[in-house]
Formats: sequence, structure tokens, C-alpha cells
Amino acid sequence: MKPAIPLLNREISQLEFNSRVLAQAEDPQVPLLERLRYICIVSSNLDEFYEIRMAGLKAQLLENPNKILADGIAIKESYNRITAYAHALVEKKYDLLHNFILPQLAKEKILFKFPHLWNNKQQQWAKDFFHRELVPLLTPIALDPAHPFPRVINKSLNFLVSLEGKDSFGRNASLAVVQAPRSLPRVVRMPKHLEGNNEICFIMLSSFMQAFVGELFPGITVNGCYQFRVTRNSDLFVSEDDITDLRSALQGELPTRHLGDAVRLEITADTPDKLVERILDESDLKEGDCFRVNGPVNLVRLVQIPDLIDREDLKFKEATPKIPSVLMNGDSIFETMSRQEILLHHPYESFEPVLELLREAASDPAVLAIKQTVYRTGDESLVMDALMDAAKNGKEVTVVVELLARFDEQTNMQWAAKLEAVGAHVIYGVVGHKCHAKMLLIVRRETILKGRGKGKSFLKRYAHLGTGNYHPRTAKLYTDFGLLTCDPQITADMHLVFQQLTGTGKELSLQRLWQSPFTMQDEVIKHIRSETRAAKAGKKAHIMAKMNALLEPSVIQELYRASQAGVKVDLIIRGVCALMPGVPGLSENIQVRSIIGRFLEHHRIYYFYANGQEKVYLSSADWMDRNLYRRVEVAFPVLNPDIKKRVIQEGLRILLQDNQAAWVMKSNGEYQRVRSKSKVAITAQLALLKRIQG
Repeated sequence: MKPAIPLLNREISQLEFNSRVLAQAEDPQVPLLERLRYICIVSSNLDEFYEIRMAGLKAQLLENPNKILADGIAIKESYNRITAYAHALVEKKYDLLHNFILPQLAKEKILFKFPHLWNNKQQQWAKDFFHRELVPLLTPIALDPAHPFPRVINKSLNFLVSLEGKDSFGRNASLAVVQAPRSLPRVVRMPKHLEGNNEICFIMLSSFMQAFVGELFPGITVNGCYQFRVTRNSDLFVSEDDITDLRSALQGELPTRHLGDAVRLEITADTPDKLVERILDESDLKEGDCFRVNGPVNLVRLVQIPDLIDREDLKFKEATPKIPSVLMNGDSIFETMSRQEILLHHPYESFEPVLELLREAASDPAVLAIKQTVYRTGDESLVMDALMDAAKNGKEVTVVVELLARFDEQTNMQWAAKLEAVGAHVIYGVVGHKCHAKMLLIVRRETILKGRGKGKSFLKRYAHLGTGNYHPRTAKLYTDFGLLTCDPQITADMHLVFQQLTGTGKELSLQRLWQSPFTMQDEVIKHIRSETRAAKAGKKAHIMAKMNALLEPSVIQELYRASQAGVKVDLIIRGVCALMPGVPGLSENIQVRSIIGRFLEHHRIYYFYANGQEKVYLSSADWMDRNLYRRVEVAFPVLNPDIKKRVIQEGLRILLQDNQAAWVMKSNGEYQRVRSKSKVAITAQLALLKRIQG
């Protein structure tokens, strides 16, 4: 059965993205410790992929095994294809780690010392460390009728220990499980005096267990110790029908996240088949859900290694984000914004001006109110500190905190409580519609200094709108645009959106902003259709769009129609893309490319030629069902001609010219790396670093 709209499989596309990330770890042009970091990134991505996407598919598979997915393929066949792809990707990941990364690290005298490589002094230190640091925290659980197989916590590191003999109660000991507490470091550096000349030596937690696990079972023979890790469904279920207090509902739901249904088993390849079958049976998993891996089952924990090693020659050259020169004149940021709009391009330019705007607003007596949305901001946040200072200083502070930001729920609840404690108004948005928009609005009382009305006071709004989170750490790693503006129509629209989020009322009529779930999808379709009409009339027509994901069927359908009419469509989609490019008669005028580099491409940009007007919008919204229908999002226009030129060049054209870090999508969903032999090699991110930072 063919789907009504030709679409690619979402999950395969997501794994394709991770394959492109893994290719960074293969690339000898990438510094060695960064290659290790890319392996960890893929491992983390796959964790979430199984916790959310595969968990959802498994649930659908149980409910309706004959269901046909959006790509026209039955869910059972899709699940098998996805599983096969995931296994191939994981196998490649471990092969790369053991046969390339670790040997090259060893050549640089960065060693992972396994027990068989320890000398006597190292062995004694390791044993002392095991007894001093590990044993007090470990709780071995022998499996017998009184102690059934424990329901191990999601993604925890566990050891299955094969035993032989009788214990002090006369019971036959055959099997035990030891769970490694999350407080224990997964990698420990050996003391310098025990390392070789110029060596840096690390020992994995699993090595301590392999060497000394017998100490936990005195008088019992240990026949084997095997690592394993179970991934569980981590999607939260909060019923919208009976919620009266979202925070309380989440507080009741979060503790159970770690104990959801199992969706994946990772276990060391040397584990006997009978033991693997035992865990699969206990976890209600099938063989296809089992990954027998050659090495540590929790590679994510190796991500700390690059930060523990002082070898700048093995890392990306440090880049210091630049402060725009217009903000370096010593004026108040409010004075500067009053004169002109300011574009910030992270991470090439600093996030500091956003923090400075908040800090100045918090202390400025003329500032009366601050309103801000918060989706992700981190455990430590200068943004939240500034908002709390503002509240303490008597400002009317309103913060729309999204409690359902996946995996940041606990952090956001803690911030909400701290904000409330200092008198800020905390709103949790609209149940059923995550607030994903990135908005900061400041209301300031000012005085007319000359001309008619001199001496009269008035209220003026200052705003920041962005494509990325108010998160200073990710602002150094993700590419995003931020706009500092006083545009009266844009700020009036923002005021209405905040009013809608905190209060109630009918759909708003906005002048400048597009808003999900009300006008965003309609506006996107309208602008695509306008380009289609222009092409049919023989006029120049061009669409460029950059985002993380493209999945929404009605938008894809309109892009297909635009292509058929002759519209040139250039899409820069970092991750998941369900659109099939380059299909004759359907999408031959559409090109899809993905940029994978040092920074995570994150800004969303919509460009329409519009008969030469070149309409450009920035947003935090991907063209996905969730962003267009189930989230509160805004897209804001770039009106200043100079800023518009910058956005088009820095956010779109240079990425379309990239002939080193780009991947071009084939019509079947596979990607081919662009590695031009041209004399002019263009790597967009490096070019922008050089151009903006000087």
C-alpha cells in the first residue's frame, strides 16, 4: 500500500543522521579526542532513540501489528528494518572505538588500562580503591526464590555474576546481580606516580569489577562477571483530562520513569547464551532487542575523557565568541537597542549580550516588568539568576516554564520553585501544548527628552527573540540566531502571546509573528504556494529552509507541488527528513543537504523569494506535526535589510556552498558526503568562525 504522500521512514532517517555523526568519528581530519566525543554523542542519541521512538513503536506493534506507517510499510516490517539498521550502526561504533580510536589514543600515551595490563603496584592500588570507594556502595543481590531478578533502573550499569558453591546458609549460589550506583565514576584516572613516563592512564569501573568482584562473595567461586544495561520506555504519561496541578502530576510521574517497560538490552559479547536468554526473558525482550557489544555497555560515560586531558593538539581549537562591536561602546544596552536592531549569531558571537540585557533589566529602576519563556536552561543558569534578582528588586517578573521539556522536567520544576520563592509569577503554559517559543520581553518607563511632548513618560518594550534555548552552555555549541529589537509591532505581538499564555481568550490577531498552533502552518503553506504561483507564471521562485527536522505531510506535499511547478527548493535539514528529494516528476527541483560539523546546526530559517522581496523568518519551530500543531511556537520576520542579508548569507548560502562538511540526500533517504576536490574548499562553520571572529 502506497502512502497518499510519498514519505520516508522517520526512524530510519533518524538513524541515518546518527550514521553521519559517527562518520565524524571516522574522519582523520577531526582531532582525536573529538572523534571519541562523537562516538559518545551517537551513544547518547541512541539511548534517547530507544527510550522514546522505539518504545513508542513497540507499544504500537503490540496494539496493532498490522498498522501501516506514514511511509506505507507495515509496522512489523518497519520495526525489523529499523532494528537491523541500529545493530549495524552499533557494531560499526564499537569497531571504530576498538580498532581505531583506542589504538590511536594509545600512540598518544592515553591508555585505558585493563586488569591484565596492571603491574603489581597498579594492582594493589586498584584493589585498595575498590575496597575504599566501591565496596561501601555496592549491594550484591543473589538470585534465589526469595530474591527474584531485580527490575534494574533505566540505563544503569549492572553486572551479572555467575557463581558456584554454597553460602553460609547452605544455599546453592549460582547467579547474582550487582548494580553500579550512579554516584560512582565510570572512569577513574590512575595516580600519576603509577603511570608510565608521560602516560595518562584511565581505568573503567567495569575493570575494577572484573578484577575484584570475588571480594563481594567470600568463599564462593566466581565463574564470570558480565556487564549489562537495560533501556526502558522513558516517555512520561500525564493525562490532560484530570490534571489540576501539572507540577504535582509530574512529581508523581517522574520517579517511575526509570522503571518503564524494557525496550533494549546491551550486554557484553562474552556473556553465555543462557544468561543472555535469562535477562531477555526477565525483561520481556526478544533477540532483536539485544545488542551483544565488544566493550563497555555505557559508552556515553566516556564523554568526560576529553575534558580530563590537557592536550589541546587533540581537540578543536578553542573559539572565543565575539561581542558585536555595536555593543562595545559602553552605552546602556537599552540605548543601543533604541538606535538599532542587533543580530546575534551563536556560537560565533557571544550569548553575553542576552545575559547583560537581563542583568541590566534586573537592576534598572526604569524597568517595570520582565516576561520570559524557559524551555531548557540547565542546572546552573545565569539567566535564572538574573530573573530571580529582578524579582527581588521588585520587578514584575513572569516566567513561562515548560515543565514537560523532555529529560529536563526535574530541573525546570526546581527552577520554578526557586522563582516562586522570590516572588516571580511562574506559569506552566498550556496543557497539551508545550511552550517551545524563545521570547524575552522587557517593559521600561522612559521620558521624551525633546520635541513635542518633552518631559512626558511612556512605556517602551524591548525584546529578544531566538531560535535556541536560553542556555549559555549550549549557546557555545549550537548554531542559533537571536534578535534584539524594539520593533513596536513585534513587541506588541509578543505582549499578546504572553497574555494568551498566562491568561485565557480567543485566538489572537498578530501583526508580525506567526504562531503555532494557530497561524504557523497556514503561513508556511501560503508562502510556499505563493512561490508555486510565481513559478507557474514564469517568474523567478526560490525557497530555502533550514531546520532540524522536516516531517509534516501537508508541508511536504506543498513542497512537492512547488517543485513540480519549477520552484527551486534548497533544504538544509540537520536530522530527520521524510521528504524524498530528486524524484523525477515529483521533487526533481528539491535538494536536501545536512551539515554535520563541530557545532550542532540548530537555527530554523524560512526564506521565500517573494518576487524579489526576499521574506525571511526565524523560529524555533521545525516543520513537524508537533511544532505546528501541538506546541506554542513563534516565527519572527527579519525586517532590517542589513540583518536580512546576514541571515541569508550566514544561515543559508554559505551552508549551501559547503563542499567539505555537507551531506546530500538521495531520493531513497541515504546520504552521500560532499567532498569536493575543488581548489576552493569551503567548510561553512570554519569560514564563519574566521569571518565573524576575525
